[in-house]
Amino acid sequence: MANKQQGLIKKWQDDKGFGFIETQNGESVFFHINEFKARRRPEVGEQVVFTLGRDHQGRMQAKEVQELSFVQQKMAQKNQQIRQRNTKRSAQADFEAGQKKRLFLGIGFYGVLILLAVTHKLSWLVIAWYAALGVITYAMYAKDKAAAQSGDWRTPESTLHLLSALGGWVGAMVAQTYLRHKSQKPEFRLTYYLTVVINMAGLLFILAGDGLAFLDGIL
Repeated sequence: MANKQQGLIKKWQDDKGFGFIETQNGESVFFHINEFKARRRPEVGEQVVFTLGRDHQGRMQAKEVQELSFVQQKMAQKNQQIRQRNTKRSAQADFEAGQKKRLFLGIGFYGVLILLAVTHKLSWLVIAWYAALGVITYAMYAKDKAAAQSGDWRTPESTLHLLSALGGWVGAMVAQTYLRHKSQKPEFRLTYYLTVVINMAGLLFILAGDGLAFLDGIL
């Protein structure tokens, strides 16, 4: 309330349309009904907020007289809006930080796969499989989100989880992060993490050697 003063209406002559406000310093300041901003008549004893000014004859008077409760309510609403904006900005910053972490995690995982292939510890076919499943899974998430927005036929969650368990979990993670799809449902997220564990167990089985022999027998 910069340049605003607080006071109490001590006198009010309703028939004449003017009264006097007692300031916090004990001074008496004249004010006219035209300067009272509420959609009603002033009442003796109510607290108000005002600015000091002068009339056409240079005499001191109160201007822009408002109810103190109204001003406090407006300030509370403004403070709440500021807090909400700050909360949204903080949430957005956390979300963007999470985006980068998940993207680096996905890149790091593929980087490890390539390193294993270069050192002949993993078949390039496995990397191709992961890359293909990652792209397919991301595309399925995008398709499902578009269907949700347009009311079309949805992709079953079991299908998305199956793709993730088979190796498309990185694509699912990127889709959840950047498309903001299926990222708020706790049950879905829990099952998603389970598919990652299952896939990692399968990858370790392959790396142990028995899995490679098994894949060679299939391929």
